[in-house]
Amino acid sequence: MKKISLALTSLALALSAGTAVANCDSGERVVKFSHVTGGTTHPKVVAANNFADRVNKEMNGKLCVEVFPNSTLFGDSKELEALLLGDVQLLAPSLSKFGSYTDKYGVFDLPFIFKDMDHAIRFTKTKEGKDLLTAMDEYAGFVGLGYWMSGMKYFSANKPLMVPSDAKGMKFRVQTSDVAKQMIAAMGASPQAMAFSEVYGALQTGVVDGQENTWSNIYTKKFYEVQDSTTETNHQLLAYLFMTSSEFLKSLSTEDRAQFMQIADDVTQEANLNVKAAEAANRANILKAGGKINSLTPAQRQEWVDTMKPVWTQFESYIGKDLIKAAAGA
Repeated sequence: MKKISLALTSLALALSAGTAVANCDSGERVVKFSHVTGGTTHPKVVAANNFADRVNKEMNGKLCVEVFPNSTLFGDSKELEALLLGDVQLLAPSLSKFGSYTDKYGVFDLPFIFKDMDHAIRFTKTKEGKDLLTAMDEYAGFVGLGYWMSGMKYFSANKPLMVPSDAKGMKFRVQTSDVAKQMIAAMGASPQAMAFSEVYGALQTGVVDGQENTWSNIYTKKFYEVQDSTTETNHQLLAYLFMTSSEFLKSLSTEDRAQFMQIADDVTQEANLNVKAAEAANRANILKAGGKINSLTPAQRQEWVDTMKPVWTQFESYIGKDLIKAAAGA
């Protein structure tokens, strides 16, 4: 039986402690899992390695999953194309990345639509949430295996941000999400879309003044080192679509596909149960490392809500009013 081992296959991999490369046996089908996240404590890293470990043990002799984290195989801009071409079989990109394929995932990006991660998880278990897993199948051949929560987002910047007007005139890195861009614009700031791997350098050199992310991303990518502080805005969800291609799923036998999907569901449930603890731990890690965190008063928080919530109406016709209602009311 194969064993998961930590492999250092290049300098880039040496800088990424979360690489799980399996010693695949002859005759096994290699399944490549690429993602952009590094470190060892990030919820996505843990979930990806757990998934690989389970498949490699429970489907030994049939499938062999190799995990390539921290953009070591494909980066932000190339991974979806790689999945289309069959160069990789599994991804876990942010739900903000699918605007070219469907507008529906924009519901996850709407500011303040979810009170917390539990609220978001409830939505993913509704009919509307489950239906979104196959929203791109007909158009692109992409199939969601589950939603992996990463946490709520917080703004960091090169000065304290206590109210939205503090961000006026500043430049913020965002993902390739029209919703996120409009949210930043509502603050009087300028959105700058860029790959996740480029963010630290952009903050360090002043290409951008700030960014938004979870505690786990802020800690594992060390954004706190090049920012004045992070503000607990809790304004938006960051979640990933654990996904594959319909072509890959159809290539599996009925029995193997059912087992593969069951492992995916089990790992997803476990990952989402553990993410709150991981986020709390990485928040503490930021403070321990010397990072600063700003807390908001109820009045300050309401100012953020009032500034950003009008973004919902800008996207109702694209996302769907009923879908927004289902998410908000889950």
